[in-house]
Amino acid sequence: MQKITAEKGAKEAYWGKMDEVKVIEIKKSVFADNDADAARLREELRAKGVFLLNLMSSPGSGKTTTLIKTINLLKDRLRVAVMEADIDSDVDAKKILAATGVQSIQLHTGGMCHLDAEMTRQGLCGLDLENIDLCILENVGNLVCPAEFDTGASKNCMILSVPEGDDKPLKYPLMFSVCDLVLINKIDVAKYFDFDLNRCKQYIAMRNPNAEVIEISALTGEGVDKFADWLVQQVKK
Repeated sequence: MQKITAEKGAKEAYWGKMDEVKVIEIKKSVFADNDADAARLREELRAKGVFLLNLMSSPGSGKTTTLIKTINLLKDRLRVAVMEADIDSDVDAKKILAATGVQSIQLHTGGMCHLDAEMTRQGLCGLDLENIDLCILENVGNLVCPAEFDTGASKNCMILSVPEGDDKPLKYPLMFSVCDLVLINKIDVAKYFDFDLNRCKQYIAMRNPNAEVIEISALTGEGVDKFADWLVQQVKK
């Protein structure tokens, strides 16, 4: 009995001291600050007439190939620039520049798996915004972190490739819930994979009933014109 009382007293003393410790909800604070910065950036870009698209996906989904095909369809209709975000290397920026000739810069995240509004702002400072209608941010390849941070983009888009499986909207709900458009890529190889297109669309609708879905093949070009038309419509708005 005496032992129990002693233990109880020790616990009360411990938790009493814990009550005196200042606890800061870092995650909440970081997100709140970023959201405010993103809102300011969005208004600044709108005032300049620049539409910023945040393009997200997992590695290997075909982001860069999709961008090359799409930009080459848009070059005569819009002034386009690209920001390539990666942990390291400048492979994608060089590839975009060589294949399309549009403004292209590489952003190194220093090991971080996402971009936030301030990092996006720094990247935009490296572009000639006076001569841009559409700026595409190719975010770091990841289905988790990029979805958590508002970049200040006008719209969010993500690419889901057929080899990844039709169940990804169930496994990564936030990514699909924050996207205005989902591109289902590599439909040219769908017959080789256990991928149910209708089921995938149902899962996407479960997460985000307002998300538009476009089926494409970045390799063959199928459906890419629909994505290009969607971008033109969004920029005009």
